Amino acid sequence: MSVVWLTLPRVDETQVLPAAPALGDTPLAGGHPRAPDGSEPSADPAGAGAPSDTVTADSAPQGPARAGWSLSPSRAADFLTCPLLYRFRVIDRLPEAPSPAAARGTLVHAVLERLFDAPATARNPQAAAELIAPAWDQLIAAEPDLADLFGDETERETWFTQAKEMLDRYFTLEDPTRLEPAHRELQVEAKLESGLRLRGYIDRVDISPAGDVRIVDYKTGTAPREEFEARALFQMKFYALVLWRTRGTVPRMLQLIYLGNGELVRYAPDEADLLATERKVEALWRAIERARDAADWRPRRGRLCDWCAHQALCPEFGGTPPPLPTPEELASRYARPRPAPAEAAPHMADIADLT
Repeated sequence: MSVVWLTLPRVDETQVLPAAPALGDTPLAGGHPRAPDGSEPSADPAGAGAPSDTVTADSAPQGPARAGWSLSPSRAADFLTCPLLYRFRVIDRLPEAPSPAAARGTLVHAVLERLFDAPATARNPQAAAELIAPAWDQLIAAEPDLADLFGDETERETWFTQAKEMLDRYFTLEDPTRLEPAHRELQVEAKLESGLRLRGYIDRVDISPAGDVRIVDYKTGTAPREEFEARALFQMKFYALVLWRTRGTVPRMLQLIYLGNGELVRYAPDEADLLATERKVEALWRAIERARDAADWRPRRGRLCDWCAHQALCPEFGGTPPPLPTPEELASRYARPRPAPAEAAPHMADIADLT
């Protein structure tokens, strides 16, 4: 299957209408279910059950994967980027100060979600702009530290202007007056035959009268170059795999909306795509388990290091990671002891083709 990279005016949305109430909707109310950076929650070593409004596929048999552990697209991307980053976020759960870019992304996502609460005829740039202030107030209430993001009023106003520009750009790519999403901020979960649970949040799911499913994800950055399209689409294929395993139907379209530069990326997956994605996710998880068992979380220096919040603790920058949590600490934190270490070190060749 090929990727279609588009820089377009509006997309014809006349065939995308509400349908299929089989999936549960999880609208934003009160605290946002995602992390402050807009990512999915970390892996869940505690083995907590899925919330009642989660789409699940619990009929799959339990396999060799450790029960209770799960993987989201964000944490998968962390491990692919740098195993040590995965450790810092999932095992150590080190705090990270919110960044203006991440907070802006969270704000824009919140506004676009709320936009569809309005009647179709009222979904316009002015309505979106009017949602910015209340959405920001709600984010501040949930994450008070966000109030300290800005050095002065000028910086704050520039930040809000950039958020409004992204929202204005959205209306050049889609016509929301012709859309009635089936689901927004949909929390999904599926268990693979190995026992591994996949989980995440989908920005929007559209379902046509014929039952065709389109998965939509908003990005507040710019579209990557075509040579990096596989990494850009991994998250979307991950979501498509989860929906396929829960509904039994391959989504018709995956659509990324890049609000940073006004581009659309569309991809039509097939069953072979999703089977390949499943194999890649399983291979990735085996590498994560080996790293965890061997307590071997190797840093991988790359272009994203410049934005990492943990440089001071990274050996690549002269730092020293904190000691790994003890089994007792993990038992207290996750209600289960840390797995016994194994001799095998992570084999990065297992995941070399993931990107």
